[in-house]
Amino acid sequence: MGGSGTGHAGGADGAHGPGGAEGPEARTVRPEPVGPPPSYDPELAAELDAFGEAPPPRSLEELPRRRAELDRMLPRPTLEELRAGGKYEVSERAVPGPPGGPEVSLLLVRPAGLAGRALPLVYHAHGGGMITGDHRVSVLQMLDPWVGGLTVAVASVAYRLAPEHPHPAPVEDCYAGLVWIAGHAEEAGIDPGRIVLVGNSAGGGLCAALALLARDRQGPPLLGQLLMSPMLDDRNDSPSARQMAALGVWDREANHLAWEALLGDARGGPDVSPYAAPARATDLSGLPPAFIDVGSAETFRDEDVAYASRIWRSGGSAELHVWPGGFHGFDGVAPGAALTRSALAARTEWLRRLLGKT
Repeated sequence: MGGSGTGHAGGADGAHGPGGAEGPEARTVRPEPVGPPPSYDPELAAELDAFGEAPPPRSLEELPRRRAELDRMLPRPTLEELRAGGKYEVSERAVPGPPGGPEVSLLLVRPAGLAGRALPLVYHAHGGGMITGDHRVSVLQMLDPWVGGLTVAVASVAYRLAPEHPHPAPVEDCYAGLVWIAGHAEEAGIDPGRIVLVGNSAGGGLCAALALLARDRQGPPLLGQLLMSPMLDDRNDSPSARQMAALGVWDREANHLAWEALLGDARGGPDVSPYAAPARATDLSGLPPAFIDVGSAETFRDEDVAYASRIWRSGGSAELHVWPGGFHGFDGVAPGAALTRSALAARTEWLRRLLGKT
């Protein structure tokens, strides 16, 4: 299901009404005081100390260094490594991009030995604040539990990054890839009636925007959207954003930098498109069912909880999890931790129910 009709979303790009449900006038109100930040889960905190994650960039001038650090910390897997000794069929292909834009690269992954079978599709957008990240790296976490365990295909999209390519380049790249694979379902070996958007952090925000775009443009029908700690609100002034300032692997300052890279001087103003910052959408009706999860000790907590609440208020379906003591990206830093196992189990069970698995 994907809904239909136009004019649901607020802001620019031809949609009706500037701002979101909490419009720009809210910026003039004195913020309510916040208490001390929630404590990290002890097991996660120990893993974070051992991991020694480099701090996020503090300026656009630092961005090349940060990208290079991430490339060293999380090396890009080869196609052969992703095939896992023949367990998975993996290919990469260039498909038509948005009008006037370059081609878009899609990484396609399927369980081996199922030629001719149309599989449900996880359409994936990677994280990284829309200023860093790689479409191959985060696919590794999906292979065994989802590609193998749930017998689904994955298409992971390589979108252009800000600030070199500001809005709307990232979301339009993602949408072009979605339109292509839905229109070439037989060639790709997927079931076009069972497409689920999946993204973490910036990728979660992009998937939320894709759901809005597909609804408003009457694009490919979508079965669901799985949004992990999604980056949704350019205003960056929620209680959790202020509460977690200068803490964690993605704090308020890094978030400000990323939104500024994407939107420039428009960041935080009255005319930001909901296809850039989905929290700006004025109507969240007619969207596919959502799964939203976030840590209690991270910047995005309150904007994500608010998004789920607004989906419910619009009559939609959303499952929300707030993981106690979870920091941003805890599942990647501590894959064996108890909280990570709980989060993965909840996501997998939601997907299983959505796809009609038994």
